[in-house]
Amino acid sequence: MMRLATFNLESLDLPPKAARPIEARIAMLRPELDRAAADILCLQEVNSQHRPGTKQRTLEALDRLLEGTRYVGYARAVTTASDGQGIADVHNLVTLSRWPILKSRSVRHELIPPVRYRAATAEPSPAAQGEEIKFDRPVLLTEIDTGVGPLLNVINCHLRAPLASAIAGQKQSPFVWKSVSGWAEGFCVSSIKRNAQALEVRLLVDRLLDERSDAAIVIAGDLNAEDYESPIRILIGAEQDTGNGALAASSLVALDRAIPADRRYSVIHQGRPQMLDHILCNRALYGRFRTIEVLNEALGDEAVGYARIDRPVGSYHACVVAEFS
Repeated sequence: MMRLATFNLESLDLPPKAARPIEARIAMLRPELDRAAADILCLQEVNSQHRPGTKQRTLEALDRLLEGTRYVGYARAVTTASDGQGIADVHNLVTLSRWPILKSRSVRHELIPPVRYRAATAEPSPAAQGEEIKFDRPVLLTEIDTGVGPLLNVINCHLRAPLASAIAGQKQSPFVWKSVSGWAEGFCVSSIKRNAQALEVRLLVDRLLDERSDAAIVIAGDLNAEDYESPIRILIGAEQDTGNGALAASSLVALDRAIPADRRYSVIHQGRPQMLDHILCNRALYGRFRTIEVLNEALGDEAVGYARIDRPVGSYHACVVAEFS
C-alpha cells in the first residue's frame, strides 16, 4: 500500500520569529506525523531560517520536527522564493517521499499570467493601468518513482485563504477595515487569487495528461475551499460542468467525499466544521484508491483558540491521509 498525506503545519518556525519554542510545537505536531505513517507527505506553511554568517536559508525547524521519525531519510522537495533563488522566508511547501523524487519544480504564473486589476476603493486612486495580482506562493510539482506503474505526479498546493487582501488606504489596522466597500473589494481580490491559481493547477494537470494519457496525478494540500466551491470545481472539471461526456476521463476525483459526513472536516471555525484540506486524483490513479481518513479527533476550534489560548502550539488543521494499492 501507499499512504499519501497532507498537513498544514501553520507557520512552523524557530524563535525569535516563532512565539513558542520548537520543543512545544514538536510535542504536538510529531505525534500527528507519526500517526499519519505516510509514504509521501505534503506539508504546508514551513518557514525557513537563516544560516548564521551566510545569506542562505535552511529548514532547521522542520529538520528538528522530523528527528526520530520515519521521515528523516525521505527524499525532499521544497518550493523556491518568488525570485527563484533559494527557499522563501515563510510558508514554503515541502514534499517528502519514501521513494526517489526524480524531478521537482515550483509552478507560479507559469501557465496563468498575473491578473492586472485597478482597485475601485483604493486611496489614493491607483494609476489607470492598475496593479498585478500575483499568487501568494507557488505550487510544488514532484515526479516520484514508486516502482509500480507510471511515475507519480504529486502537486502540493496551498491556495489563498478566504481573508480579504489589503487595499491601499482601506485599513485602520491589520484586521480592521475603514469601510465595508474596502473589505468587500479585498475579499474579491482574494477570491481572484484563489480561483486563478486553481485554474493554473488545472491547466498543469491537463498538460500532464496531454503528455501521457495514463499519467498518475494527485493534488494534495490546503485548498482553502470546501467541496463544490469554485476552486474545487475548477480543479475537478466534472462533466456536468463541461457538458461534454468525452472529457469525463480528464476530470479529477475528490477523494475526501468517501469520508462519512460527520467525520468530514479538517478545520473547525466558530463551531462550524469545514473540509478545507483535500486530496484529489485523476481517473487512472483512482483505480488504485482504497481508503481515506482525516485525523481530526484532537482538532480545536481555530477561532476560539486564537482568541483565548496564549500562543497556540499545535495546528488548527487536521492531517488527511489516503491509501492506494
